[in-house]
Amino acid sequence: MASADAPVTVLIVNYKVYDELAGCLDALAADPDGAQANVVVVDYESNEARLADVLRRHRGAIGIPRPDNRGFAAGINQAARRASTPLLLVLNPDTRLQQGALRVLIDGLERRPDVVAVGPKVLSPDSSVQATGRTFPTALTGLFGRTTVFTKLWPDNPLSRKNLPSAAVDDDIEVDWVAGTCVLIRARAFQEVGGFDEDFFLYWEDADLCHRLRERGGRIMYVPSAVVVHALGQSSARARARSLVAFHRSALRYYRKHQRGPGRVVALPFAAAALGARLAFKLTALAWRR
Repeated sequence: MASADAPVTVLIVNYKVYDELAGCLDALAADPDGAQANVVVVDYESNEARLADVLRRHRGAIGIPRPDNRGFAAGINQAARRASTPLLLVLNPDTRLQQGALRVLIDGLERRPDVVAVGPKVLSPDSSVQATGRTFPTALTGLFGRTTVFTKLWPDNPLSRKNLPSAAVDDDIEVDWVAGTCVLIRARAFQEVGGFDEDFFLYWEDADLCHRLRERGGRIMYVPSAVVVHALGQSSARARARSLVAFHRSALRYYRKHQRGPGRVVALPFAAAALGARLAFKLTALAWRR
């Protein structure tokens, strides 16, 4: 799979989903461009025998087993330090790149010198769109985000459409950020902003990275002609309560880091209270389902 002159290194953080990881790498190897890509996998709480078995079928892939779990951002940064290619593809292990998707993403960067990151259309296994090209979160994102009740019951409402501009488009569009499920980034731009912020254990590190890339003048594009299938939440399902806590902590960190204006100090306690209430509701609902 690996090539000395490959243009792309695929960066994967794996957490106990070896069957999904194998399928991800199989799909990558079946694609002409993917077969030439370098691959680095950081494997948390590693089962080294299973990791070796998966990587044995993919010559040249580098595995980094770790006994701990330092979070997605730290894992991607560690993988990126092993890369020497001009492009980095951040990819979840529970994804399947469709044929030609990587070439479309590469072309999306090559023909736009001022674009620093591109994301594909991401589909669930039932072919529904996950709307991974988004505007930066605001106070209304908690009500009109991708998985909220309002968006599920009334998906065509104007606030959800504004928050999720990629939900129903067929042409390339510029967006504020694309989800780290699958995103192709210029390595130089990634390094210039210091990579992912490792204080985000899980979630929102992708929005933060794109925020910093855009602050330096880089553009972010959503390219729906590249398609990836994503079996959402395979890793987080193995530690659901911990994932919920990480999501809400990261949301608050993102708000603290990027909220601007004179009302920030006043608004911060309200944001913390709202996120705390939302987390309590989610954890209670999870406990009832058990």
